[in-house]
Amino acid sequence: MRDALAEGGFALAAGALLVLLALLLRGRLTRPWWRARAERSARARRPRELRRAADMAIAAARRAVGPGEPAVVRVAAVRELAAGHFGHLSVSRQEAAAALRERYERAGCDRDCVTDAYDRP
Repeated sequence: MRDALAEGGFALAAGALLVLLALLLRGRLTRPWWRARAERSARARRPRELRRAADMAIAAARRAVGPGEPAVVRVAAVRELAAGHFGHLSVSRQEAAAALRERYERAGCDRDCVTDAYDRP
């Protein structure tokens, strides 16, 4: 009977130590192994987030104008939104313009918007 209690106490102490160790480390040991995966994921998210920033810029420009006025959507607004909302600090003008052109055409903005995405720098 005493051996069973001793084994149970040892298992309980080992389990508590393991939980304490896991709480202290909080996954720090596995993070460097997954760095490549995180970078691939960030590269895959970037075009989607640029398109989302272009959508947000179009919506903001449409809200800012009065009835009958054309909305002016600028590439600079897309770059600012990409940096402010998504943390993409180094978005080139060509990248932002390409995303804006895609979303501009998809949303049918030629009816009520004007953009500088088609201008050559």
